[in-house]
Amino acid sequence: MRPLIGITMGDPASIGPEITAKTFHHSELFQRCRPLVVGDASMMEEGIRSAGVQEMSVHPIHNPEEGIYRPGIIDVIDLKLVERGSLEIGKVSAQAGEAAFQYVKKVIELAMAGKIDATVTNALNKEAMNLAGHHFSGHTEIYAYYTGTRKYSMMLVHENLRVVHVSTHVSLREACDLVKKERVLEVIRIAWNALRQMGIDHPKIGVAGLNPHCGEHGLFGREEIDEIEPAVKLAREEGILADGPIPPDTVFSKARGGWYDAVVAMYHDQGHIPLKVVGFVYNQKNGCWDAVEGVNITLGLPIIRTSVDHGTAFDQAGKGTASEKSLQNAIDYAIKMAEGKRRKKPDQSFMR
Repeated sequence: MRPLIGITMGDPASIGPEITAKTFHHSELFQRCRPLVVGDASMMEEGIRSAGVQEMSVHPIHNPEEGIYRPGIIDVIDLKLVERGSLEIGKVSAQAGEAAFQYVKKVIELAMAGKIDATVTNALNKEAMNLAGHHFSGHTEIYAYYTGTRKYSMMLVHENLRVVHVSTHVSLREACDLVKKERVLEVIRIAWNALRQMGIDHPKIGVAGLNPHCGEHGLFGREEIDEIEPAVKLAREEGILADGPIPPDTVFSKARGGWYDAVVAMYHDQGHIPLKVVGFVYNQKNGCWDAVEGVNITLGLPIIRTSVDHGTAFDQAGKGTASEKSLQNAIDYAIKMAEGKRRKKPDQSFMR
């Protein structure tokens, strides 16, 4: 049976509803999965209008089993939190932040109860969410809290480039202090397990250094000597094909060239910048983005979660110009991981 994929609408004042409508407009989506939106039916109707796909209709439901799951229809778990016209599109608000948070909480509940096979998230706005009183730094932390997960990491994917992070939403100063042997080894294990679930039987992982030139044997810092190299050694003793530490200015090019199936990055921007350089393409001549692509996957959870790798894009909201490509890619990965989970049970010793 086709996997059932729960997709949050994202911030209802963002591009989330319209790129969701555009994605559902591709009828081939229904050949691969049963897609289900978690959000507000009235805002999904607004998304259809903005996207210019008026021939589609919204089917409000309360439970996944009520869905129709066929082209031309968008099944929506309707939380009735926002009415069409009650908020300003493209603006930060506590109302939208509350709704976006509740969509995420609901999709997690559905997955934890086994009612859906995987979850996909559209973007939420951290400022709006915090205005609503939910003080999380992002989706990843919400998922970790509501699933009771302690050991987790973020993976970004664009084509054959996959990046897993030792730390994400902390200051750069704090990120350096978080490069510890135990955490680096934990992330290597999490990455290895995820790659196997994606169908790569013998994944090879490149581990980035923290300092320029990997510290030049301690001249520019000792993190490579004291923390990263020992973690890589322990991983190899466990049978994981890990290589490193590798200078950060070359490891991503090597991964892009097929040397590694994933790179373990030491902090947020070390991993995000190379991936977005290849995934985000701005057309200066036409004054628009030709591509805003990439998938965010939270690893180590007891459920599957993938996400778009872009923000709420309030400046584009309601205009119908936003690309749905990143959401399509996120759904594709959710489907692959759901199918992989059916075929091959992950090694739970590396999770939670």
